[in-house]
Amino acid sequence: MRRAKSFGSKAAAKDWANRQEYRITEGDQSAANLVFRDLLQRYAREVSPEKRGARWEYVRLDRLSRDKIADVSLRQLAASDFADWRDRRLMEVKPASVNREMVLMSAVLSNARREWGLIATNPLSDVRKPSKPPPRDRLVSPEEIEQLLAISGDDLTKLPARAIHTFLFAIETAMRAGEIVGLAWDRVDTEKRVAKLDMTKNGTMREVPLSRHAIELLDKLNPDGASCFEIKSSQLDVHFRMVRDKAKIKNLRFHDRRHEAITRLSRKLSILPLARMVGHRDIKMLQVYYNETAEEIALLLD
Repeated sequence: MRRAKSFGSKAAAKDWANRQEYRITEGDQSAANLVFRDLLQRYAREVSPEKRGARWEYVRLDRLSRDKIADVSLRQLAASDFADWRDRRLMEVKPASVNREMVLMSAVLSNARREWGLIATNPLSDVRKPSKPPPRDRLVSPEEIEQLLAISGDDLTKLPARAIHTFLFAIETAMRAGEIVGLAWDRVDTEKRVAKLDMTKNGTMREVPLSRHAIELLDKLNPDGASCFEIKSSQLDVHFRMVRDKAKIKNLRFHDRRHEAITRLSRKLSILPLARMVGHRDIKMLQVYYNETAEEIALLLD
């Protein structure tokens, strides 16, 4: 039987056509026979494998599949179910984690509406997300860097020293921890002073300009190593925290070097070169990491 319908927009027409096609190919399977878990598991099978962060998405989808909200039928699934889930989840983890999981569930529901034609609306779109905490603005003082170096020592055959050496390189380049840990010698051109990153958090290649000090830090490493810094992500985290605690430095995380790096680089680079160097497609994201004080900005006005 031929089916036709008029719509006010191309997007609405495409959504309806996708739902009709799915019902035909799947034998007109009714959403009433499915529960939310079915959507989560199908998304894990069909959509997640195409993403760079598939492993972490599998973990989150599996955890969500074991929550009681996964047992709710699609016909009965409502905003109130997700509001209840949100409030329960906030008792277990921080708002940032809840927000990430809500974004993932919303993607599942949007896919079920647009691609699979199983639901007419996304009930999560009517649910308020938890307020985001203010971004960290922790910078690293020269005195703290001296303390870290004093505790770690300068023997780069030892993991504590390599962890702090990695921290200093991160401050100099604004590279992410995973990018530095995975940096191989054949991706570094010391003459052109460029490090080539084949795969970044954004899923694209990026070339990072290297300062003279960054090259000096690289020159101190083993040129015959399998990777430049010869340290695993887990080792980096453990040994950085160990040195930090021995140095009795409070409230400092490895990720704080990102704030420090971007604040320093902002004094040398204009906004577009800075965004390209640190790998931000959205320039607004730089505001999260830029921590120049009003007093320091005032000096630039003279």
